Amino acid sequence: MPYAAICGAAWLLLSLPAAALPNGDEQVIVSNTRNPVDKSYRKMVRGMERFAREQPRLAPGASLRFRLLPRLPSAQLDDVTLHIVGDTLSLPVTLASDHSFTLERNDAALREDAALIANRKTSSLTWRADVRSPGVPDGMRRLGDLRLECLVGMEAGLVSNNARLFAWLSDWLASSERVCTAADGNYLFFSERPLFSVTLQAGERRAVLPFRQQYAGGTQDASTLPYCDCQVLLDRSYYAPLWDASWSDDTLLSFEYMDDPAPPAATAVLSAQPGDTRAQLRASLGAATEIGFDSGMAVWLYPPLASKQARTAQPQALLLFGADGRLLKSRQLPAAASSAQ
Repeated sequence: MPYAAICGAAWLLLSLPAAALPNGDEQVIVSNTRNPVDKSYRKMVRGMERFAREQPRLAPGASLRFRLLPRLPSAQLDDVTLHIVGDTLSLPVTLASDHSFTLERNDAALREDAALIANRKTSSLTWRADVRSPGVPDGMRRLGDLRLECLVGMEAGLVSNNARLFAWLSDWLASSERVCTAADGNYLFFSERPLFSVTLQAGERRAVLPFRQQYAGGTQDASTLPYCDCQVLLDRSYYAPLWDASWSDDTLLSFEYMDDPAPPAATAVLSAQPGDTRAQLRASLGAATEIGFDSGMAVWLYPPLASKQARTAQPQALLLFGADGRLLKSRQLPAAASSAQ
């Protein structure tokens, strides 16, 4: 199911009264629903077990850590504390300076169905697996590592979307195989800094990710963004082609960040010059798909996603604006059908 459809379903279902939900004639009482920031220790261990099974195939020699990420602009991670809490135990979990951690297997915590609890409010954090193979160049990611991150993350129940909807639908939305091996699985990854472009490279083969694989597909708006755990990380979000077997596990992903200079080989949009204002470019180029970020920066896509032109494979143009509303850089993107995910 496309991510936009999931988020749209979230908005619709959360707006309905309880009696209007499926099987509304039957009262369902949930006695102790956990805060969605909290995670099931049993599920986390299942994720670790999935890592152990799949590591030899996807990422030999790789290590696994878990990582906390912010969901809200106000979220501060430096003073977060984590504990594994059960009926009779409370075990502290050490957080590294990058807000990552590992877990030890504890039989008592498993028996008591313990929770991994953060001292944070609902929807302030999200979680991801972090798989790293040795020998990957600094600043790059390996596709096999990302494939394994997805499997571990889904097995461990790490994605922190709205609990009322996603807990209710978890049995069919959270299948690792469904999400991590399908073209529309839509498992979001987050880069270290705000993104402008992602390039895949395997030997001599290179390809730039199309726009629809960045910024949560370019479909989020004010009504759906609160239900996406990319909420404050939208400008760092991207999809990797996990499902595409033509890209081997050793494929590398390189990142051009918003604050990087354009690479020498990059093709800029001739009709857009750095320093141009949004008003100037809107007047000369027309309407675009516009995505704004919490930083005040924005990207524009031509042709816009809603246009008829975007439904056929053709070159795209991506423009990046600074917080002052002036163009920082632009890029001609490869031909792609913008509406296809």
